[in-house]
Amino acid sequence: MTAQTKVPDIRVISEIELRAALGLDVAIVDCIESAIATLATAAVVMPPVLSMHFAEVNGEVDIKTAYVPGLPSFAVKISSGFFDNGTLGLASLSGMMALFSSRTGHVEAILLDNGFLTDLRTAAAGAVAARHLSRKNSNRVAILGTGLQARMQLEALCLVRPIDHAVIWGRSFEKTCSLANEMREKTGINIEAKANARDAVAGADIVVTTTPAQSPILLAEWLEAGQHVTAMGSDAAIKNELDPQCLARADLYVADRLSQVERLGELRRALATGTIREAAGIPELGQIIAGQVQGRRSERDVTICDLTGMGVQDTAIAILARDRLERTERKSH
Repeated sequence: MTAQTKVPDIRVISEIELRAALGLDVAIVDCIESAIATLATAAVVMPPVLSMHFAEVNGEVDIKTAYVPGLPSFAVKISSGFFDNGTLGLASLSGMMALFSSRTGHVEAILLDNGFLTDLRTAAAGAVAARHLSRKNSNRVAILGTGLQARMQLEALCLVRPIDHAVIWGRSFEKTCSLANEMREKTGINIEAKANARDAVAGADIVVTTTPAQSPILLAEWLEAGQHVTAMGSDAAIKNELDPQCLARADLYVADRLSQVERLGELRRALATGTIREAAGIPELGQIIAGQVQGRRSERDVTICDLTGMGVQDTAIAILARDRLERTERKSH
């Protein structure tokens, strides 16, 4: 073959390799923070999410991508969430990412992460939201949900805030107790299990909703002055974790990507019910990170961040994963 038609080698990276090279740490939080900020500071190309819903098996598949000027590569991610997989002894989430050269468009690597990188960047985004919107002395967190993100969101918050007390609620109290015991042993902090969601939210500095719920699990009348809420479960048009009145109750409501939360996030339901009349003027997290929009104004503000998951996060975590793995290999040689 001539030089003009030569196809570069494509590296295939397994989940085992990725897990050996990466873990949830401050560097990943910083990476995702920087990626989100580029939405306010650079001409990022990020098409709408392509989603497919599999109603008969309670599943969904999403395709996300983004090109960030200046980065050498961009990722295209295919991720699935089939939420009845537990009955089959399988994980709910799976997927893969492909890295392409931003200069030539050629495939550089296939990351067979089975959702691992998505889990990391999602948890990191929760930490970013808390870092910029919660009170700096926040030490008590309420986690609504008992899945993998419930675990990871708690761990991520411990990287950016002095968390010493957590309360967990889930629809199954047995699973809630099991998770509380597991995370108490893993983190060393005081963790309680609650059978009632309102009791879990009471007194929390930070509330994180981490479920695929299709009807509200957090009500506006439960919110207290000074609380920050990160809603990260609603990433499809059929999902809804927050009572729409929560958005009206908030002193500051922030979207990860406004055009996306209008279709997939909590804002969709609030607009449909007339609780929020229009989306215009709602700030994005990247604008707050970049200092273009003020975040929390007082210790008593109620803040909400609506995270639907963005392609720019996938590009950032895929590049970081590839580069970190290559650095590790160079050191070992």
